[in-house]
Amino acid sequence: MAALSAWFWNERFWLPHNVTWADLADPAPGVEYPKAGHLLSALPLALGIFAVRIVFERCIAGPCASILHIQTELSRRAQPNAVLEKVFTSITRSPDSRHLEGLSKQLDWDVRKVQRWFRHRRNQDKPSTRTKFCESMWRFTFYLYIFTYGIRFLWQSPWMWDTRHCWYNYPYQGKVTNLNCFCALVFNLHHIFDFLIMFVHHLATISLISFSYVNNMLRVGSLVMCVHDTSDFLLEAAKLANYAKYQRLCDFLFVVFSMIFFGTRLIIFPFWILNTTLFESWEIIGPYPSWWLFNFLLLVLQVLHILWSYLIAGIAFKAIMRGKVSKDDRSDIESSSEEETETSPKERLKTASSRGENGTNGHFGSKPWSQNHNNW
Repeated sequence: MAALSAWFWNERFWLPHNVTWADLADPAPGVEYPKAGHLLSALPLALGIFAVRIVFERCIAGPCASILHIQTELSRRAQPNAVLEKVFTSITRSPDSRHLEGLSKQLDWDVRKVQRWFRHRRNQDKPSTRTKFCESMWRFTFYLYIFTYGIRFLWQSPWMWDTRHCWYNYPYQGKVTNLNCFCALVFNLHHIFDFLIMFVHHLATISLISFSYVNNMLRVGSLVMCVHDTSDFLLEAAKLANYAKYQRLCDFLFVVFSMIFFGTRLIIFPFWILNTTLFESWEIIGPYPSWWLFNFLLLVLQVLHILWSYLIAGIAFKAIMRGKVSKDDRSDIESSSEEETETSPKERLKTASSRGENGTNGHFGSKPWSQNHNNW
């Protein structure tokens, strides 16, 4: 274990040339440097945040949903069936025609009855609009708070206006009092207890934040967090408006969110953040192994920004063409006409057009990208 620890904390990887861990172990009086052990305190805080979230959703977000007349939809539950349940949980949630015919013969059911069972079973697992409203209200509140807190702190910080201050006297920089990075770490940790499907995403975010903390890159880390926090709360506000059926407000907030997202992720991040981490830091402190890893991760993040921007632009284009923002795929209650009839694409398009629909129920298209664009 000692050999493994020595290898992992190799000074030549983590620190610039001629700097050792011993140099950071004894700071001047009144000065404190970040230490890896500090990150352990995030675990109990994450549990605390999870508890606060539960109380918030039940005692604050829930009553707000009731005031806005957002109720839990009552969907028909699938009748218990051991054979179909095993197929649903172990093989497929959406069986093709071959599976449907086989199950129909096995159970002596009509194919449409089997289709209907799978549709009802899928709808059982989908969160209601009320549940999603409460989730979004919690995220909106947290994102708005952390953005306000961060911008208030950074406004008085010299590295907000001259990013070269992120690297002057590095790594002998006292631990900044801005808790943005630490709060983001706690927030992503608490999500691991909630959304297992997002584990990899949150793990990557936690790794980046922990890396910047251990390496004492808190100044540039606070700038990165501020850039990302700028648009997050607007996305949740748009979703709240959508769940409350204020479509015009939803569309307006979505447009504002899109503009700020494009500006921060495609302009400010590459030309302000990456400029200082790649070029100004090279000039002031020079490259070293962990510097390369740090910038590689930021470049990967920029690639994700481009991908998310493409997805958002697609949603925005559809919103302009249809007159409203696309649906939230998490909560669509599937209609029988979509599964129980085997019509051609041309016939389905004709049917949708005759109803004055464009394949959307006005729900916000959050699933593809809203949970993945966040955070560094």
